[in-house]
Amino acid sequence: MSAERVFMMGNYEARFPVDRRYARNHMWALLCGEYWRFGFTAYAVRLLQDVYFLEWSVDEGTLLKERQPIGNIESKKAESELYAPIAGRLLRFNRSLLDDPSPINTDKYGTGWLFDMEGNPETLMTAEQYVEYLGSVWEITQRTIKGQLH
Repeated sequence: MSAERVFMMGNYEARFPVDRRYARNHMWALLCGEYWRFGFTAYAVRLLQDVYFLEWSVDEGTLLKERQPIGNIESKKAESELYAPIAGRLLRFNRSLLDDPSPINTDKYGTGWLFDMEGNPETLMTAEQYVEYLGSVWEITQRTIKGQLH
């Protein structure tokens, strides 16, 4: 059994380590003792292409609802609001990304992590479930990228 799952985005392989869980907003979650560490998946990074700006609109220690807005990101391809992947308490941000967000692009499953949270992981998916989910939304995603949805 492989230590990761792969989803083909056209000719690009998006890889997802199986030691994590995944959220519908394309963040990975790694259990670190009593809390979850979150970052962007290979799928998200590929769609965003070259993240160059990140800002948070909530403070560390804030109790969050799932899908609550928590910040903004800008990249070569998009400007987007960021949302909490689960309900819980935001513990800490990866502050080094505010000065230099390039690790999001170059080490998404390592030093490019975004934040740590305590919370209920019941809505998170396994790598297998996430790859299935991506398959179900890929056609719509491609049309959206190409601007075919009105």
